[in-house]
Amino acid sequence: MQKTKAPVKRGHFGAYMKDNWQLYAMLLIPIAFVIIFKYAAYPGLRIAFMNYKPAKGYAGSEWVGMETFAKIFRDKDFLRALKNSLVFNFLDLLVGFPVPIILALLLNELRFPRYKKVSQTILYLPHFLSWVIIASVALNLFKPQTGLVNVLMMNAGWIESGIPFLTEKWHWAVTYLLIGVWQNMGWGSIIYLAAITGISPDLYEAATIDGAGRLRKIWSVTLPCIRGTMVTLLIMNLGRVMGSNFERLDSFGNVQVKDFQYQLAIYIYEKGLAGGNFSRATAVGLFQSLVGLLLVLSSDRVSKALGEDGLL
Repeated sequence: MQKTKAPVKRGHFGAYMKDNWQLYAMLLIPIAFVIIFKYAAYPGLRIAFMNYKPAKGYAGSEWVGMETFAKIFRDKDFLRALKNSLVFNFLDLLVGFPVPIILALLLNELRFPRYKKVSQTILYLPHFLSWVIIASVALNLFKPQTGLVNVLMMNAGWIESGIPFLTEKWHWAVTYLLIGVWQNMGWGSIIYLAAITGISPDLYEAATIDGAGRLRKIWSVTLPCIRGTMVTLLIMNLGRVMGSNFERLDSFGNVQVKDFQYQLAIYIYEKGLAGGNFSRATAVGLFQSLVGLLLVLSSDRVSKALGEDGLL
């Protein structure tokens, strides 16, 4: 039997740190990153309540209270961006949330370890590609007349003319959502696979003795055992419903799809940062964060009411 390490006594603290100081030194890097780029930025939130001018700084800029927020909520462009962000983020969650679960279940059923590893690697590699690269490939694949997808379908006789996947707003919406699902599904499946590997084999053996097949084992054993992981990730995803990815939107954007592409990230850039209106940009960002926090707290309470552990 493997012996467990005895707890470190106060007299042995120096020897313990001498043996393990490298680990603590490495831990300082992510801690410093969080402190500098997360907590150190909090004092800057006062910009949302000021008519902030970079030349005057915090001391010289005028306090305006909630005036910036009032202007934002009366702005038709903000309301349009808010509506688009909510619609697309909820659709992204609705379409994209179950896909990693299904993918993890399929990968878990593979019986050839080498094929399983290769499949995992291929599926989660898109997560590490920037949206600029993904969009440039997609634009070449989905061009209405010369794109590979349309050329193949026209040659096969399935369509008579090219489909405007990225140049017509309704086709753009579907393509935009599906590409997002493809980019994130492999990475999300890793978390569920890790949860599945923690399930006791005894449960599967008992199900086999009871005559359960593969589908019954998945439904009666695997899914109930990873329900906690599913709830946790759902709560985290709900916290991002108010967010939007500027790089993704800008890479896929064009004049023809402006009605759907105009979301909060584009609004913050055009009406805030690009125009030098830092107060407006900060106010919208603060609004997004507060709504996201409320969604996380609400969904956490609901999950606890349903008997789950929740996130907090």
